[in-house]
Amino acid sequence: MLDETHAPGLESWVASANGHAQFPIQNLPFGVFSDDRGPRGGVAIGEAILDLSAVADLLPGEARALCESAAGPTLNPLLARPAAARRALRRALSAWLAKGAEPRPDLLRPAVQCRLHMPAAVGDYTDFYAGIHHATNVGKLFRPDQPLMPNYKYVPIGYHGRASSLRPSGGTVKRPSGQRKRPDEAGPSFGPCERLDYELELGVWIGGANELGTPVPINQAGERIAGYCLLNDWSARDLQAWEYQPLGPFLAKNFHTTISPWIVTPEALAPFRVPQAPRPEGDPAPLAYLHDEADQREGALGVELEVWLSTRQMRERGLPPHRLSRGSARDLYWTPAQFVAHHASGGCDLQPGDLFGSGTISAPTPDGLGSLLEISQGGKTPINLPSGEVRRFLEDGDEVAFTAHARREGFATIGFGECRAVIAA
Repeated sequence: MLDETHAPGLESWVASANGHAQFPIQNLPFGVFSDDRGPRGGVAIGEAILDLSAVADLLPGEARALCESAAGPTLNPLLARPAAARRALRRALSAWLAKGAEPRPDLLRPAVQCRLHMPAAVGDYTDFYAGIHHATNVGKLFRPDQPLMPNYKYVPIGYHGRASSLRPSGGTVKRPSGQRKRPDEAGPSFGPCERLDYELELGVWIGGANELGTPVPINQAGERIAGYCLLNDWSARDLQAWEYQPLGPFLAKNFHTTISPWIVTPEALAPFRVPQAPRPEGDPAPLAYLHDEADQREGALGVELEVWLSTRQMRERGLPPHRLSRGSARDLYWTPAQFVAHHASGGCDLQPGDLFGSGTISAPTPDGLGSLLEISQGGKTPINLPSGEVRRFLEDGDEVAFTAHARREGFATIGFGECRAVIAA
C-alpha cells in the first residue's frame, strides 16, 4: 500500500534525515529508548529520536492514542493495536515531520545520547529454518546423502527458542559451556564451547492477537506482522552437534540472541515487497492453508543483508571491519506470512510482542553464506582476514555486526540499524 509517506522526494525538517542511509523520513521505525529519563517509545529519524509521548498532544485522535500507548517501557500496547491504526500513526508522523510543518526540535533527542532497549517484552520466541540454502549446506556436512529431511519442503520447520536471553544490539556474548563430544572421543566432556558461530536472520515482530484454538488464515496473516528487525541466533556448534538429536536445539541456542532494536514496519517496506521465488521444478506446492496468491505475488522482501567481522587485533590496529557475506531475504523458502499461518494453524495464540526468527539466510553463492559453519565448511577451510589472522569459528574479542538495507530504483533507501555484539574475553 504505497502512499505519500513513500514519496522519494519527501524531506524532513530534521535535516539529518534527508538522504540518511538508515532512517530517512520514509522509514520511521519504532523502538524504546532512554536518556536522562526512563525507557519510553520513540521513532528513529535521521540522527535523532522523536519522543512519542511528547508528541502525542500534537497529533490527531487515533495517532495520539497510539503515541500515548507507547509512553511506557515496552511497545507491546502499540503492537496490540490493529494494523490500520499503526498505518494512521505513520501517516500522521510523516506529515508532522515533513519539511513545511512547524519544526519542534525540542521534542527530539540526539540518538548518540540515548540508550536503546528491547522494543517489546517478548513472551514467546520461535526460530524458523526457512533459509533453504543454509539448510542444504549444513545438511551436506552431516548427511551428504540426504541434506534436507523429507518434510522440509512441505512444512515451515521451526522450534521454540528462549525469550529470556534475547538482547538488543551493543552487548557482549558470554561463551556458553555444555556437553560436547569430539569425533576422537569415546564419550562427551563438559566445558566452554569451542565452535562458536553466528547466524544471519531476519526477525519478525507479531502484532494483534488471536484466541487460543483460532487459526490465522494465510490471507490474513500479513496483517499480524507488526515489523521486522535483524536477528543473530548465536550458535554453539559443538554443543549442537552432540545434543540436537532427537529433539533439536537446546543449550546450543538458548544462551544469547541479539536483535537490532528498531522495528521496521511493513508499511515502510511496502515499496520493497517482491514475489516469492518460484519453487524449483519437482518441489511440492504449498498445502492449501499455506498458499495465497497475493502472498506469493508480493510476500517476500527485497532486503539485502551483510555480515561484518572485526577482531580485537583489527580494532587495535585501526583496520575496518571485514565483510564476510552479503545475502538477500529473497532466498527464504517460506514467506513471513506463511510463518504466521503455520504457527497458528494448530490453534496457537500468538500475542503482541512475540518474535520469530526466519532461520539463517544464505545465498546460493559462496559470497552470501550466513554462518561460519558454511563459510569454513565445518572448520575445514579457514577464513583469511586482512589482519593476517584466520578464523574457522569465533574467538574471544571478535565483534560481529549485521546490517541491512532495502533498495529500489525510484524510492528512498531505508535501513534496519545495526545488530552488533562482541564475544566476551
